[in-house]
Amino acid sequence: MADRTTLDDVKRIAWAACDTFRGVIDASEYKDFILVFLFYKYVSDVWKEHYQEADQRYKGDQLRVERKMARERFVIPKGASFDDLYRQRNADNIGELIDQALDAIAERNKTKIGDAFADVMFNSETKLGDTRNRNRRLKSLIEDFAKLDLRPSRVVGDGEDHKTAEDVIGEAYIYLIERFGSEAGKKAGEFYTPRQVARVLARIAAPQPGDRICDPACGSGSLLIKAAEEVGSRDFALFGQEVNRGTWGLARLNMFLHGIDGARLEWGDTLNDPKLVDGANLMKFDVVVANPPFSLDKWGAENAENDRFGRFWRGVPPKSKGDWAFITHMIEAAKTREGRVAVVVPHGVLFRAGKEGIIRKAVIEENLLDAVIGLPPNLFQTTTIPVAVLLFDRRREKGGVLSDRRDIFFIDASREFQQGKNQNQLLDSHVDRVVSTLRARKDVERYARAVPVEEVKENGFNLNIPRYVDTFEPAEEVDIAEVQKEIDALEDELTTLRAKMREHLKELGLNV
Repeated sequence: MADRTTLDDVKRIAWAACDTFRGVIDASEYKDFILVFLFYKYVSDVWKEHYQEADQRYKGDQLRVERKMARERFVIPKGASFDDLYRQRNADNIGELIDQALDAIAERNKTKIGDAFADVMFNSETKLGDTRNRNRRLKSLIEDFAKLDLRPSRVVGDGEDHKTAEDVIGEAYIYLIERFGSEAGKKAGEFYTPRQVARVLARIAAPQPGDRICDPACGSGSLLIKAAEEVGSRDFALFGQEVNRGTWGLARLNMFLHGIDGARLEWGDTLNDPKLVDGANLMKFDVVVANPPFSLDKWGAENAENDRFGRFWRGVPPKSKGDWAFITHMIEAAKTREGRVAVVVPHGVLFRAGKEGIIRKAVIEENLLDAVIGLPPNLFQTTTIPVAVLLFDRRREKGGVLSDRRDIFFIDASREFQQGKNQNQLLDSHVDRVVSTLRARKDVERYARAVPVEEVKENGFNLNIPRYVDTFEPAEEVDIAEVQKEIDALEDELTTLRAKMREHLKELGLNV
């Protein structure tokens, strides 16, 4: 299998290529160069293999070959392939040549990736140093990726996996995003949701064939992809919006590498300028999932009173904490009497009073809140605090199929994790337990409880999980008489040992 490229090969070589930038720029920035280059190498190699196949099929008839290649899913313009750059890797203007090649590719494939490369400048002195050092780094980057043969006929899954080249590259892309998330630390929050947290959201939201799925704070798109995987077929439509232009570009590439060409991803500020609209109204979705930035300050509260979509009719969240602003947007973007919303939140969302308390009271009285799930601490790069997942289900509204449901299901999974070197991790077994418990909707001692909405009202609409799920484990009863016997026996043993020690010291002529 020496002539084959495995997932491990892709991971290893791509991650090693990061050495080109370490110490020069932060991981939150050099991730763009590596991820773009992995994409570039893959689409170039796919193009090369398909060109070779067409050339053989049409026996060198260039006109027919070019017609065939013009209909490719992704087109590489003449002179813009990875191999073209490799031949010029010693050029004094290699950074400029890379940027020109990527510009040509983006222009030719605008409907697929738009301006995904716009913020990645390989000829940047600010980020990559002066000309001599920049050229050295870029030559090294090109040579590293040249070690990877990513032609579809050469790429295979590891072990017994039967994966397509697309599966392998897509998985490698997600792997790199995770690793960059780890290296970038607190700066990672804008583009990465831990894989198992994304699985919790996707599985409890339970997207179905034919669903329209949206993430209004989509980052690099991995949560949307995870939700799409839950459908079990290609019968879905994905939508997202991301405020960071560079991260939005990565999301476009991520979708393409996972074979999702039709995803509509918009660049912009969801809270102040939502782009997923239908005329004067928000677009409506079957499933809305998100891991929005926690307690976002200066989120745009000053504009909320006059919001043209009327999203904040329950109340305007405080200007220093945008959590309920995102939640409100998500609820309003879910289909009436049909849509489901799953969102990651800091625990303060569950109990803070004031403006947030007013909004929380409103959504509970509307019977929209279906479940509150507490997750362990230290799952995210952005914070060590424990977080929660809220599930809203608009099928509980009047006229919906779940309108008779009058409880909120609480799960305390805060102790369900495996301790890692730097972060705690949710295992598949932990995720499975959360999902199966939620679906069964039956009380589990010290873990889960269906709480009548009336009880929540009596508690002032406070959703703090310990109020409803008692995780206290009583200590074992102590047999005082037995403990006293053990103490007496130890004291007798100690007396004997002291006597023996004195005898030994006398034999040695020591004064005791």
